[in-house]
Amino acid sequence: MDEALLRGLVPGVLGILVRRGADFAAAEDAVQDALVEAVRVWPADPPRDPKGWLVTVAWRRFLDATRADAARRRREDRVEEEPAPGPVPAVDDTLRLHFLCAHPSLTPSSAVALTLRAVGGLTTRQIAEAYLVPEATMAQRISRAKRTVSGVRLDRPGDVATVLRVLYLVFNEGYSGDVDLAAEAIRLTRQLAAVIDHPEVAGLLALMLLHHARRAARTAPDGALVPLTEQDRGRWDTGMIAEGVGILRTALARDRLGEFQAQAAVAALHADAPTAEETDWVQIVEWYDELARLTDSPVVRLNRAVAVGEADGPRAGLAALAALDGSLPRYTAVAAYLHERAGDTATAARLYAEAARRAPNLAERDHLTRRAARLNADRSERRR
Repeated sequence: MDEALLRGLVPGVLGILVRRGADFAAAEDAVQDALVEAVRVWPADPPRDPKGWLVTVAWRRFLDATRADAARRRREDRVEEEPAPGPVPAVDDTLRLHFLCAHPSLTPSSAVALTLRAVGGLTTRQIAEAYLVPEATMAQRISRAKRTVSGVRLDRPGDVATVLRVLYLVFNEGYSGDVDLAAEAIRLTRQLAAVIDHPEVAGLLALMLLHHARRAARTAPDGALVPLTEQDRGRWDTGMIAEGVGILRTALARDRLGEFQAQAAVAALHADAPTAEETDWVQIVEWYDELARLTDSPVVRLNRAVAVGEADGPRAGLAALAALDGSLPRYTAVAAYLHERAGDTATAARLYAEAARRAPNLAERDHLTRRAARLNADRSERRR
């Protein structure tokens, strides 16, 4: 059973059912039923036409559910119009389904869940485990999302930027349960890139590949975080880096710069440096200037302060940091790092400890706590 192949067929099958007249929510339920049946049947009896098999089974499931519905009489005419068996039309509904699942009427969390279910083909259980919520809670979230978009026509134009935000949210969740959400986000973004020629889609795909290429080096054997400057670059996936850089260069050549391309350019400069000391921080600052112009994001300006500290010295970085709001997430951690670089270890240790108390997750908290403890131990040793 090729699970990736099976999930890859979901958008096309779902789109065919919707074009035949099924409402989105009922069609999505029918496709999920067909996937369950495929998992049961295919290992012993694989079909010659997997997509056609799924369409046939899903349509029958939809008809069964429709006939059992209280509104059977109102739908009788449509039910009787079951198409004759035959080749499945070669129409790709992937893009329209992406637009539908990232509809502006949905909350970000609902759009993510619906995308993973309807476009990604994941089960409700898998999505719930990935987001560490009960399956019943996720089922309710998906049901509400399906009801919200059931009346939306698939032929309306969609917003690429909203779709990309949803995919980026999926990617940033990383790995949890038995689903690698980062890898799933890359798969879905590749799928999107195959059906739409858009430089920001390419930029997001490049960004994901460049970040994912460093994944193996990000944690120590004990699970501790390893900062970028301390990572073993021999563990980076050079093939994935080369692919990401190639995709980015093609996108940038179109001269339609967007924020994901700019972020990918920063990631490419990190990936291109043989050692941390050889990183082109001056050019990274220039890309952060572009990002700040495109997004006016305080988080971008926070990252820029770090880059300025590397390019022009920690005092310059602290000056850039002083212009920002101290309540920003990770502001204190950045301040601690720049004070450490400037040689003010007492202030750095205090700020690392403060940042650890505000850390958004256990791994980051432990990392910051260790940095504070190391600086305090070094200071105690020097006083002896």
